[in-house]
Amino acid sequence: MRFFEQQEQARGQTTRLLVLFALTVFGLVLAVNLALALTWRVMSFGGSGYPAYFFTVNTVMTLVFVLGGWWLETSVLEGGGEKLARRVGARETWPGSRASEQKFCNIVSELAIAASMKPPCAMVLDRVDSINAFACGWDEDDAVVAVTRGALDGLTRDELQGLVAHEFSHIREGDTRLNMRLAGMVFGLEMIFNLGKRMCEADDDGHRSVLALPGFAIKVTGSLGWLAGRALRAAVSRQREFLADARAVQFTRSKDGLGGVLRKVASQQAYGAPARPMHPSVQHMLLVNTGAANGWFDTHPPLAERIRRIYGRSMPALPAGQDDAPATRPDAIF
Repeated sequence: MRFFEQQEQARGQTTRLLVLFALTVFGLVLAVNLALALTWRVMSFGGSGYPAYFFTVNTVMTLVFVLGGWWLETSVLEGGGEKLARRVGARETWPGSRASEQKFCNIVSELAIAASMKPPCAMVLDRVDSINAFACGWDEDDAVVAVTRGALDGLTRDELQGLVAHEFSHIREGDTRLNMRLAGMVFGLEMIFNLGKRMCEADDDGHRSVLALPGFAIKVTGSLGWLAGRALRAAVSRQREFLADARAVQFTRSKDGLGGVLRKVASQQAYGAPARPMHPSVQHMLLVNTGAANGWFDTHPPLAERIRRIYGRSMPALPAGQDDAPATRPDAIF
């Protein structure tokens, strides 16, 4: 696997997508102004001129809703990674009483040294039997790596190491902070749509107010901005998953570690019980998405594509508990 080349490719693609995200917000401001200008012309029967500060007020109010929504959504996560992890059902590890959790803690400490990072808090999702994990937190000081019970029970040490290395990459590259900020911005874009929707609603007597027409204009433009924001956030997330996969191979010097994890997940998805969807707050942070496929709105690349990039070819699914290849030697991946 040419992991350095793939890392640069993923970073470059992320930059382009973030620029498009900023342009989406700019385009939304222009679209709202244009839509309301046309609406004003219709409502004033073609009268000349607009009210004082018409475009300034429209621009400021649009940005207030977008940035206000971003602030509201991100402020929910101000408590840090541990608060979010506990909210979705994770607990701290018990290394003194459970060998699998002691192994997990050892791997976290080893990789923290290898990556020159402060060890994140190690946590476990006890009630999740499928193989999965997530990292969260604003920075290294409040970062958390949480793995499921299925990962602790169904993975070898090398595979668990590859899984944790993938999550370490998200922390090291700032993906956890980026994901939370993008989620907040998308929520802000959604608030524009909700504003227009509210303005279009009829009152208790079934009558629509004079705000219905401008509300419809805001609703249409807001929906386009919201959908574009969701699609771009998902595209950014997919590129960061590719980057984290490549970084995991670099950290561990083994493609069979993370590769084995993804092959076992593929086996679970093909032959096991459907994975229970996890809390929406961490759905886009997971190693693999447990929700339904949404096309452009998928936050994770297809498993088959991720496996192919790691190995350089297609590989069959690997049942949990099976290890069909020895750990790759450090010089075997170049």
